[in-house]
Amino acid sequence: MRNITFRRFVVVMLGGIMLLRLSTPLSAADPSEKRLRHMVLYQFKPNISATQTKEVIDAFAALPKAIPTIVDFEHGPNVSQEGKSDGLTYGFVVTFKSQDDLDAYIKHPAHQAYVAIVKDRRQKVIVFDYWTGD
Repeated sequence: MRNITFRRFVVVMLGGIMLLRLSTPLSAADPSEKRLRHMVLYQFKPNISATQTKEVIDAFAALPKAIPTIVDFEHGPNVSQEGKSDGLTYGFVVTFKSQDDLDAYIKHPAHQAYVAIVKDRRQKVIVFDYWTGD
């Protein structure tokens, strides 16, 4: 009987800890969990082909395998129906742990090779960086 009571106690305690952890707001997260998001938005030149656009996307999508400071990566076409995109048609979000990691990414030879591919194919680019967790 005593063993069953102890098991119930352990189950209740573990359940409580899990609930507490799940209910903790993101704003209360450890500051070391902050991430630096690097957003890159493009409007491609109207005269480039679909193949050339795909080359740009594929080259950017290959960067996470080449640059170890990238901790997360997302990309996709603009699907907004608000009409406020100012011609921007494609976006990338690259995530880093620190400003130093972003700086290393910018200087990395793989990133420089990517820039050489995209620079003559984009009509407009916007880069916007922000910290998560604030």
